[in-house]
Order: sequence, then structure tokens, then C-alpha cells
Amino acid sequence: MEPTTLEIEFLGTGTSTGVPMLRCYCPVCTSSDVRDMRLRTSAIVRYQGARILIDCGPDFRTQMLRASDDNLDAVLITHIHFDHVAGLDDLRVYCYEKPMPLYGRPDVLRDLHQRIPYCFASDPYPGVAQFEEHVIGDEPFLVEGVRVEPIPVMHYKLPICGFRIGPLAYITDAKTIADEVIERLKGVPLLVINALRIEPHLSHMCLSETLAVIDRIKPGKAYLIHMSDRIGLHADSPKILPEGVELAYDGLIVKV
Repeated sequence: MEPTTLEIEFLGTGTSTGVPMLRCYCPVCTSSDVRDMRLRTSAIVRYQGARILIDCGPDFRTQMLRASDDNLDAVLITHIHFDHVAGLDDLRVYCYEKPMPLYGRPDVLRDLHQRIPYCFASDPYPGVAQFEEHVIGDEPFLVEGVRVEPIPVMHYKLPICGFRIGPLAYITDAKTIADEVIERLKGVPLLVINALRIEPHLSHMCLSETLAVIDRIKPGKAYLIHMSDRIGLHADSPKILPEGVELAYDGLIVKV
């Protein structure tokens, strides 16, 4: 991969229940198309020599066993919900030589101290995951020398972070995005953004809301993530999506 090329590998593209969802027998959950089988949303971004994991949910171990490259240099956390942080304990195998750099908002890091206190103990139990904490705010910061710009969005009433990394803007779990944030993102080459389902939802954008945001940003290309079974079959998606917009799927690798 060329040094100026950004690569994103979608480890998971599903919502908090995953797809197929337990005890659901709809056409999507019973589909044999692997593109309809969605683990919880997470991705690896590879750019300028850095390998950055965005979110670390309960499917992390399975995702990394089938990833094209299982090397990681740092972790960005968008927010504290279980489907985005429940796999952090499995990072222990990356912490044998040194703690894993972990970037998150103050509320995220505070809550992680409460959920997995043994990972942040001053005298930790041997072998547990250990983290080098980095508190992020509204200003850009560096991860392994790569500039990362926080993208503030609202997950209903919860402020969370998307991230701009080079030509990529990555947004998950958003319900609303401020006008000034959309202005900052206009014309981004690659936009990854959530679209939970066709019908409206209290805390996530539905498909029509996401497409309206995409129409305002006008990215070079857009991929949808954090999808439930109610987004429909992947094979049918070209019928409902405009040109330049696609459903992402687990294992997809996109370079820009």
C-alpha cells in the first residue's frame, strides 16, 4: 500500500444485536448471503504507517481472527455503549510489551475505569489488558503521527465522536449532526456513516435521514454501517440507494 493511500477494513457493520439477530427469522436474518451477516460495528484504518482500530465491541476476537492483518497500534473509542467497548479485555494479547494507546472522551475513559477497573489498576493482575490513556476533546490530535480530527455528533442525548483521518470521515451511531460539522465535511473523499434501518428510530439515523446528510456533504463515496436486519437484504440495496452510496459489509476493504 502506498504511504498516501488510506485503507479501511470493515470488521463489523451491524447494530448492537448483530445480524442475524437471535430469535429472528426474517429474510435478512435467514439469508445465506455473507454480506447480510453483520458483527457489531468496528473498523481498522491503515494510513501513513499507522494501524488504528475504531471501537472494540463484543465480537472483536472473532473479527481479528478473520481480519486481513491483525496488527494494531492504537484504539479510538467513539462512545461508551457496550457494543463499542465490550471487547477491550481481548486486547490483552496486544499489551504484552507495552500498554495499548487508547483515545476517548473524558466520560468514556471514566466509565471504562468503572467497567474494567483491573485494566487500569496501579498494580495490575499479570496478563490483563493495559492502556495508555489519551483524553480527547474538540481539537485534532496525533495518533502514531497521524492527524485525527474529532467529529462531534449526537447519539440522541449522548455526545459522541466520529473521526476524520486524512480522506476518511467515520461516523457511527449519530442521530443528529450540527450544520457546522456538515460544512466541515463537505466534499470528503470517503464517508462512512450509520443508517440503522428504513423506519425512523429514536437515537440513530434511519436511511432517509442518512441519505439527506450524504446529499449535503456530497462525498466522493459513501458506505453505510451500523445496520440492523431492517435495512433489508444487501442484494436489494442498489434499488434503494443513490449512485455513490453502498452498504458496507463485514470484511470489505476500501482504499482511497
